[in-house]
Amino acid sequence: MHKKITYIIYQVLMALLAIASIVMLIAYYANEINIDAYPYDMFDNWIWLIFFTDYVVRLVLADNKRRFIRENIFDLLSIIPASSIFYFFRIAQIGRTLHLLKLLRIMRLVGLAGRLGSFFERSEFLYYLYISIAVIIITSAMFCISEKSSFNTAIWWAVTTATTIGYGDVVPKTGLGRIAAIILMLLGISFIGMLTSMITEFFSKKDEQELADQLKGIREENKQLKAELDEIKELLKNKE
Repeated sequence: MHKKITYIIYQVLMALLAIASIVMLIAYYANEINIDAYPYDMFDNWIWLIFFTDYVVRLVLADNKRRFIRENIFDLLSIIPASSIFYFFRIAQIGRTLHLLKLLRIMRLVGLAGRLGSFFERSEFLYYLYISIAVIIITSAMFCISEKSSFNTAIWWAVTTATTIGYGDVVPKTGLGRIAAIILMLLGISFIGMLTSMITEFFSKKDEQELADQLKGIREENKQLKAELDEIKELLKNKE
């Protein structure tokens, strides 16, 4: 029992840290915060250090190291050191390195999103909902970097593409932007399709249940009416 409680606390803590890191990365791509400046860099580095320590400890304790790496690829991506390893180059303002840093942060975002996704696996609906949102956010970040657009524009593009509306007012023109579009079309549309079918199925089952309850009520009323008619017939026979 004690181990189970400890495991639950551990899972919740890891999920909260992943959410905090994802929120900071989204705010970074939206130009709301500078993740390289205090205090966000401190929080980001601490979260990275916790995930890194957690991964290394579990790797050391794993009986089959190769299998562990294979089954925890998202955990590995989530510890990509995209905050401090290129500190010197960020000061030097080398354009290519800064672009690489943003790409590495996208990979880290993928890892964090995948790691958090395992937290929702128990509920099929929540899992597909989360995956759909995660795919939209990740591809929006890719579009934002490659097309040098605002994050709001990137989100608009991702949502219209994933829902197959496709107004065509915003289109990718770079290689990375087109890769984001392909990922969104292959994954986003699929997961959103599954999500909408689950919602439709839920309401269909709800309507079927309501209809079944109504039919059950009608049957009960019919039984009651039949019983009352039988009593009336019995009374009439007695009077005769």
